Amino acid sequence: MARTARLSGFPEWLPSGHVVQASVEDTARRVFELHGFAGIETRAVEPLDQMLRKGEIDKEVYVLRRLHADERDADSGLGLHFDLTVPFARYVVEHAGQLEFPFKRYQIQKVWRGERPQDGRFREFTQADIDVVGRDHLPFHYEVEMAVTMATLLAALPIPPAVIQVNNRKLAEGFYRAVGANEPESVLRAIDKLDKIGPEATHRLLVEQAGLSSQAADLCLDLAGIRTADSSFAEQVSALGVTGELLDEGIRELAAVVDGANAERPGSVVADLRIARGLDYYTGTVYETQLIGFESVGSIASGGRYDSLATDGRQTYPGVGISLGVTRLVSILLGNDLVEVSRPVPSAVLVAVLDEVSRERSQRVAAALRSRGIACEVAPSADKLGKQIKYADKRGVPFVWFPDVDGDSVKDIRTGEQTPAEANTWDPPEDDRAPQVRSRPDDHRSTTDQEALS
Repeated sequence: MARTARLSGFPEWLPSGHVVQASVEDTARRVFELHGFAGIETRAVEPLDQMLRKGEIDKEVYVLRRLHADERDADSGLGLHFDLTVPFARYVVEHAGQLEFPFKRYQIQKVWRGERPQDGRFREFTQADIDVVGRDHLPFHYEVEMAVTMATLLAALPIPPAVIQVNNRKLAEGFYRAVGANEPESVLRAIDKLDKIGPEATHRLLVEQAGLSSQAADLCLDLAGIRTADSSFAEQVSALGVTGELLDEGIRELAAVVDGANAERPGSVVADLRIARGLDYYTGTVYETQLIGFESVGSIASGGRYDSLATDGRQTYPGVGISLGVTRLVSILLGNDLVEVSRPVPSAVLVAVLDEVSRERSQRVAAALRSRGIACEVAPSADKLGKQIKYADKRGVPFVWFPDVDGDSVKDIRTGEQTPAEANTWDPPEDDRAPQVRSRPDDHRSTTDQEALS
């Protein structure tokens, strides 16, 4: 096949990049399962009418259609899912009779959005989601658990420090209504663009599109400027002189999330009243996460509380969730050379072949190693041993095994040390059993949390 131009927005990592992504996903599974989340997978396509019920996402959905289909084709009403929350809501409704509530699930899958590709934004990417859903009622404390679980995962990854920014839709909506907004959603959408377009342009949107007075727009921008590492944000909100029952409820809930999460993971969460989240289905706590030093890339983990997304018309299944943008995070790590990979291949050992007549002996050695969980491969040809060692070195394989009728031996080609070995008893050092992903040595971040989950 002739070489073709790359499609922007559809990342394809080299083997070492795949090791990084697999490490992030494996760590996510481990942390999620430690917190009691069960794994599921949903289909890649959903009916368009269900996907487009909530949120300003219609222009980004990839519609599914066979090449020679016409408009009457059944597939014409399907699209690739743009997130994992909406498909999960459908899954809950369809399987409610077989699930125990509250239902805690994690899901690591690809999603698709027809966005303009740019730094940190892709058309095809992987998300790692966790959600808790109740039947008719979901206790508030799960909104704290979301932040704690994601903070635990972020601390276990070889990444720069991250902070989870939280706000509350009740706080925001209560404030906006109190200053005269008839459609709080339009204010939320304007505030959600604050980082991109700046305060002056946002002020114009609040006046021209959200229908606020200039003074009310100023108050909304003042609210968006509040950010604290604890519940002291409540005093700053009170100082703006705006009151209301829904506003007070949101303040109490946000304070509980900030203080509750920081009690378990100190310094992991801040109250940031600028956070809005563009999707319409959020009703309570909302989360966004910034990687310190890479704020311009955008949030690497986001989500929130939703009360009416999943319903069958008789019962409602309120939930709360947060999603890690795996592909966005990996692109930051690879693009900025923040991590190092011990090797790009799974093999810890290359079993040498002395000659083609004895290849079967080398295969038996490999089989014995694999039966004990040691990844290995047999040399592709019976070249001179020096060439076989060079082949292993180029692939990043740390050990070369030499079968011999007088006794096998294994060589660490990094140090040159060669020792006698038996395939039924030899083990590589623990760090060499599988590829390792580590922060670069100049990254001074503590590795305590990473080691605790390794």
